[in-house]
Amino acid sequence: MSSSFTLSESATFTVVHARHMAAKVKTDLTRLHRLYDHPSATRVDQFETELTELLRHGYLGTVTYGFKRDGKLIEPTLRYTAQQLASGDVDDDPGKIKPGLDITGATFYSYLTYSDKWDNLTPAQQQAFEGALPFQRSDAPAPGVSGYFVDDRLYSAGGRALGRSSLRSYA
Repeated sequence: MSSSFTLSESATFTVVHARHMAAKVKTDLTRLHRLYDHPSATRVDQFETELTELLRHGYLGTVTYGFKRDGKLIEPTLRYTAQQLASGDVDDDPGKIKPGLDITGATFYSYLTYSDKWDNLTPAQQQAFEGALPFQRSDAPAPGVSGYFVDDRLYSAGGRALGRSSLRSYA
């Protein structure tokens, strides 16, 4: 007699999963605020709301939060990339933001790219979605980078993940 077993698993991504991952990003942004006085607490809340909705609907490509000087992103800057969770149950704790970096002459900056799912929406659907967010972004070219990004965290829930990369300077 022989026996076989089959296991199938499917994950439904819900607003609870989106909030879980957005809360981890909020923790990172709150740490930036504590260390560098930017972004403001109100803006952190707005970023969390925006990110929750983008994740929930599958519209996020990447989002970057950090500082820009002379047209280039500098440390401390964090980039989050939406992805499917390949395998495992990796869900890192947020944090490990470098303190004491020189942001003299820099401004806080955020840059967002959308997913292919977003590109498949009609312009009217895109406008309706954006209109429901706590703030509207404007079109801008991708900023330059002063350094390189290092993958350092993975936040996940419901079969999806946000990979976090931190900008590091060459110096």
